[in-house]
Amino acid sequence: MSVRIVVAGDHQLVLEAFAETLNSADGLEVVGLATSYESVLPAVERHRPTVLLLGESTMGGKALRAAADVRTQHLRCGVVLMVGAATQSVVDRAVAAGALGVVPKNARLPQLITTLMGVAGGCLTVDPSLLRTVAVGDASLSVREVDVLRLTAGGATVKEIAGELFLAGGTVRNLTSAAIKKLGGRNRFDAARIAIEHGLL
Repeated sequence: MSVRIVVAGDHQLVLEAFAETLNSADGLEVVGLATSYESVLPAVERHRPTVLLLGESTMGGKALRAAADVRTQHLRCGVVLMVGAATQSVVDRAVAAGALGVVPKNARLPQLITTLMGVAGGCLTVDPSLLRTVAVGDASLSVREVDVLRLTAGGATVKEIAGELFLAGGTVRNLTSAAIKKLGGRNRFDAARIAIEHGLL
């Protein structure tokens, strides 16, 4: 089954050429294009893609807002952001907006395809060296551990967290256990409380 992709950017001709390139790769199918911020959500609603591929510098500077809109309203659609330079601050903003993948524009096609496939499978697909960690004493929480604790603090079940973050239930439990151990919590809710008290969520 192909990974269905909507590609969003500013220029129709560029998007069409890009779509043709991706369609030539095994397992990928571009099902729609969006050339404005206003057309992104309708395109996702109409085509129901597995992944939205979005240019960070496009949409009149509203790309991150578009990513957040899609992740809020279409949880099953992963977002990959193409950026000028994949610095830690850029990756932080992208992940905060809900993107699961970040690819620099100077990346080669195989890297983009790998990222699209990873995000389609529900994986955070970013260079690990660019993921910021947050510290409590001598412990540090990964971005994913923070995500799990944030949702736990909101009362989400393990199943709901898994669905929201596109993770397996076992992965959520492993992340939760790691966070509990690092924070010295009694259970996942206590760990979330500790994280909140330290300003981490």
